[in-house]
Amino acid sequence: MPGLGRAALVVALGLVLYAALAGAYGAARGKRRVVDSATNALVAAFMAAAAAAAVLLGAFLTDDLSLTYVAEHSSRALPRGYAFTAFWSGQEGSLLLWLLVLTGMGSAAVLLNRRLVRELLPWTVPILGGVATFFSLILVFVSSPFVTQPPPADGLGLNPSLQNPYMIAHPPLLYLGYVGLTIPFAFAMAALASRRVDERWIVATRRWTLGAWAFLGIGILVGAKWAYEEVGWGGWYAWDPVENAALMPWLVATAFLHSVMVQEKKNMLRVWNVVLVALAFGLSLFGTFLTRSGVVNSIHSFAESSIGAWFLGFICVVVAASIALILSRLPLLRAPSKMESLVSREAAFLYNNLFFVAFALTVLWGVAYPLVSEAVRGIAATVGPPYYEFFALVFGLPLVFLMAIGPLIAWRRASWRALVKAGAWPGGIAIAAGVALAATGSGARPVGLVGYTFAIFALAAIGLELIRGTRARRALERTGWIDAFASLVSRNRRRYGGYVVHASIALLVIGAVGIGAFSSSREGQLAPGQALAVDGYVLRYLGSTERQAANAVELRARIEVSRDGQQLGVLEPGKNRYLAEQQTSNEVAIRPSWPSGEDLFLIAEQFNEDGSLYLKVLVNPLVNVIWLAGVVFVLGSMFTMWPDAREQRRLAQRFADPEAYAST
Repeated sequence: MPGLGRAALVVALGLVLYAALAGAYGAARGKRRVVDSATNALVAAFMAAAAAAAVLLGAFLTDDLSLTYVAEHSSRALPRGYAFTAFWSGQEGSLLLWLLVLTGMGSAAVLLNRRLVRELLPWTVPILGGVATFFSLILVFVSSPFVTQPPPADGLGLNPSLQNPYMIAHPPLLYLGYVGLTIPFAFAMAALASRRVDERWIVATRRWTLGAWAFLGIGILVGAKWAYEEVGWGGWYAWDPVENAALMPWLVATAFLHSVMVQEKKNMLRVWNVVLVALAFGLSLFGTFLTRSGVVNSIHSFAESSIGAWFLGFICVVVAASIALILSRLPLLRAPSKMESLVSREAAFLYNNLFFVAFALTVLWGVAYPLVSEAVRGIAATVGPPYYEFFALVFGLPLVFLMAIGPLIAWRRASWRALVKAGAWPGGIAIAAGVALAATGSGARPVGLVGYTFAIFALAAIGLELIRGTRARRALERTGWIDAFASLVSRNRRRYGGYVVHASIALLVIGAVGIGAFSSSREGQLAPGQALAVDGYVLRYLGSTERQAANAVELRARIEVSRDGQQLGVLEPGKNRYLAEQQTSNEVAIRPSWPSGEDLFLIAEQFNEDGSLYLKVLVNPLVNVIWLAGVVFVLGSMFTMWPDAREQRRLAQRFADPEAYAST
């Protein structure tokens, strides 16, 4: 079977190389049949990559320890459900996942826009083939998952921190985001190469871009949930370099999704949009480089390996080629329309984009500076959370404010008087809420108070926009409120789905401010029977228990929890000792509380030989609002991407090409 996996990767390499070279020849010479054959090669490469992935997954499911990769990332006692996690837990498997997702998404995007690719954007296939060729070369010649060895008695096991259900979903979600950004990049560069710089490439990739952006955002939140529950530190985002690597392309993709609306509606920001697409894809490659190269010290990254130089070289090639192509097409990208006023919706989108990109580049510098410092000066430097948190406030709070006024401001030109009038009600609600929070003591920290006020302003503005639109639709159609609301949102799913996403971001800000500004903690050593009080909770240590699990020994402390004289149950924080891995992990205990949204978070730091326990307790207010924001984000993203027949008809009429745009 390992031979079959290796052969499948070699076949995939040959196919994507053909797609790149033959596709480029066909595009340059205008030979449609050659372009079609390159497309077929890309589809066949997906099948070959799927075969290789099936072989590797089968090896994990059957404990085939003759594969070095399986022996290094699994054991016979590992629960079968974590075979998928083990598949992408290491470098070789994660690169195979990259190739599988890339060829699959690339094939689907090309086939659903076959006529567009064949006639107008023939360079799409060779660009996708070129990117896939790089990953295939790495898998075949540098970092193959099918290296064999004499099978040992047992494997080394899976890193304990990865033995968590969230890790079954977190990496694939991020990869769907990372790799998904290849699709708009390939179409955008193909549009430049083909000198077809109108909005067709944007329309063709709209839902692919939305999907990649949504998967990346959901993946970041699932990773935050994993870090909160598994790492055992009580926080949800630590500004770890690899966490930041996923955040940067998401920020730039968010800017792009806002910016394309201006291009579609006003035929502006063409240069800006292709730059954003190239930057988002480049940052997705940079994130992969950080994780795979081992150049940063992170719980998310792999050990130092030989592929770092390969990735760095590929990133340089992509960046240089993108810049050269954009510069060569600048005369074609000049927009016929100009911004008429600095007080307009398109101007608000531009300010929004500048803040997003500035934030992303600031995070990029924070991640890159230690690497540059060590390479140039030989001095190991660190950039800690205070740096990122400062700029998160500097750029994040204005973004929330712009998110609030965006729905209230008109296109083309708006007066300050009209803007103030439109924002009077949501602004008044936000100010009243801020005053109330300050009066109740929640405004003890000014930053937290401002964050809450801006988030409430955004939620109130979205609510007001929905009420106004529903009222107008009700008057027009003479229906009830519910039917009018359903008609309103169904007629513009992209717009109102975006409002739902904005609401999720406002909720995220509320939750993040709550846990960041108002959490409390206490720690201490407890003998059996002793109690610890924190923020109204009383925690009594009852003793410890030990039990055998499938592949670990579970040591648990039993903590009786009460508040205001009411018994709330027994929590069991502790540690797991993993036998095959020879490692110990923290296993926290969490008691959520609604409707306050706070968590009681317990960490058993140390079990002592005399039977005592060193316990750390955190009370995290509003943290569950962060997870609620994730659910709202998913719903808003799905609604935005849901097919709309009216929109498809408008696009078909606009471009007079129904077949090409039936899938958009």
